[in-house]
Amino acid sequence: MRRAVALYRSAAYSPRQHLQNDRAILDAVVEQLRMFGWRVQPVAEDEVASGRLPPAELYLNMCQGPDAARRLQALLPRGAPCINAPEAVLACHRHRLVRRLSAAGVAFPPTALVRTSGPGAASSPTHLVTANGHPVWVKRGDVHAQAPEDVVCVPVKEVGPAIARFARRGIGTVVIQAHVPGPVVKFYGVIGRRFFHCYASDPREGALSAGDITRLHELAEHAARALGLAVYGGDAVLAAPGSPVLIDLNDWPSFAPVRAAAAAAIARYAHQRATRGYYACSTR
Repeated sequence: MRRAVALYRSAAYSPRQHLQNDRAILDAVVEQLRMFGWRVQPVAEDEVASGRLPPAELYLNMCQGPDAARRLQALLPRGAPCINAPEAVLACHRHRLVRRLSAAGVAFPPTALVRTSGPGAASSPTHLVTANGHPVWVKRGDVHAQAPEDVVCVPVKEVGPAIARFARRGIGTVVIQAHVPGPVVKFYGVIGRRFFHCYASDPREGALSAGDITRLHELAEHAARALGLAVYGGDAVLAAPGSPVLIDLNDWPSFAPVRAAAAAAIARYAHQRATRGYYACSTR
């Protein structure tokens, strides 16, 4: 019987209600994989970070912390697929994500990385990201948001005090990002167009047009490939019809609104990767 290991995300990276939903999607994928004949062993992110990784032919990776990701890079057996790869998870940390998406030409708001202490913090370069009177987003620059105060929207004049609050919490880097007006859309996907679902975060916006969905899917796949992600989710703004702008991208979200369908697609993709030698960015 083939062996797989399911690596469960630490509660530190699944704040509030996300902990239950994050566990639920991986549980659902595990059940689907067992139907393909896999024996699946669960392992917690803290165990991975401490150096424990059982041998297997396939790894399902929801770990988000840098310690677990770096351990995985060293411990993964050669040739065993890991979905998502630790390199892709690290690429999602904001200080890397901004550079990778910019280099790939992904439609993304003007964004600047800023240290929270030292000379740069005293004179944050808000002029690089906005000149239109809109507020500015200030986000922690390492991992994804773990608390509401990790992502704030403030007037330009309040950016300095906002950065100082991050510094007092021990967060060394933030990103300041232009606000993009327009409807916010959430999306979930599996690389290679194996699965995609999106919807307006405000139901009052109504259904998305076929053209908006097509362009959003293209944008999401482009961004996911730039980071090496196989299982992804995020947020975008429809700045104009057919012109989405990516504002966030995450490795392996909860897929809560479409869990059953997503779990089946992820398990099928993982099984194919492990048994047919598919690559993470394959479109076959």
